[in-house]
Amino acid sequence: MGWRGRINTALVFAAVLMPLQAWAVGKCERLVATGSPDAPPYSWRDPQDPRHLMGANVDLLRQVASELGLKVEILDSGSRSQALEEVRSGRVDLLIDSPFAVAELTTVDFVHPSLLSNEYVVWTRHDSPLVYNTLADLHEHRGSVSEKARMTAEFTAYAKSQLQLAPSQNLTQAFQKLLLGQVDYVLAGRYAGMAMAQALGMNNELIARGLPLDRPGLYLALSHNSACNDAWLRGQLAKKLTELPASGVSQAVLQRNVERWKAQMQAPLDAPKQ
Repeated sequence: MGWRGRINTALVFAAVLMPLQAWAVGKCERLVATGSPDAPPYSWRDPQDPRHLMGANVDLLRQVASELGLKVEILDSGSRSQALEEVRSGRVDLLIDSPFAVAELTTVDFVHPSLLSNEYVVWTRHDSPLVYNTLADLHEHRGSVSEKARMTAEFTAYAKSQLQLAPSQNLTQAFQKLLLGQVDYVLAGRYAGMAMAQALGMNNELIARGLPLDRPGLYLALSHNSACNDAWLRGQLAKKLTELPASGVSQAVLQRNVERWKAQMQAPLDAPKQ
């Protein structure tokens, strides 16, 4: 073997022996992420630090990044659509709460499994005569859903063709329509609905019925234009996300953020009158 061959062999062995994390840290030591500023308990604008987001997805990503030896900053981009555009362009590395969309595969890589899932359920008044066992039971009833809801493409198509759903500006307005008898039910996230009902003093009037009718995953989506998007990082993120549910961490973090949002929603109501 000539001297060129010996050098090439040495380089190969050096590469094999180099710790995997050294490769990752050499390329990416810091992730910049963003997400929806109005999707509690998963992500929402931090009222104490409006440049950044808080929520269950934020906490879980911080934990995963810490275990991988990466620093992470999770910024508020102003709106859901702007957050997606920041990630598509590569100005931001990662979206923390993306529903899976085939059309986005040209700009991002979705990390599987999802960070969390959002369970959409049927909410009615406690005294409602509506009987709900299957989706077919909703066909003849009027419903509402927030314009900010992000369900799976399959369910959205079904709802458009089979259900009588009137859009509402937000979940508060949808629940108000329900209480006023303008609709028979509301489709809303289980945890968002629980927190909103309590914050608005509607706990004794509203109830979630039946099993989830849709469970869209909330994925980490890495920009194709991010310098951090490599096989090592995608693999390590997937490994950590697989471990989280089994450890019970995901559910504990989600519940903690439901309580945080409830407290924030309640604070103005409890504030002393001037």
